[in-house]
Amino acid sequence: MNIQYKKGVLELLVLSLLKKQDWYGYEISEYLSRHIDIADGTVYPLLRKLKSEGLVTTYMQEESGGPPRKYYSITNLGRETYEKERAEYLNFAQRVAEILEGDNNDQK
Repeated sequence: MNIQYKKGVLELLVLSLLKKQDWYGYEISEYLSRHIDIADGTVYPLLRKLKSEGLVTTYMQEESGGPPRKYYSITNLGRETYEKERAEYLNFAQRVAEILEGDNNDQK
């Protein structure tokens, strides 16, 4: 798959996951790589970007028998951004599908 397609939607996917529950970085990376072919290390720079923009926060949590993990949690601004970008993306994807499927009845 074209890497540019993935780059444009990864931020939205991460926010979507975090909207449902808090995740730690490796868990996000593993989940996404099971569904989309992404390179190792793709998620962490994105998480840092989301944190610097105030869309997510982090906290450390002790795990039984292991080192503490850094969890990511979506902020109110992150939720607002997700809802706005989700609507924009779905509208865009619908328009692209209409053109690709030839359902666009517009003339030149």
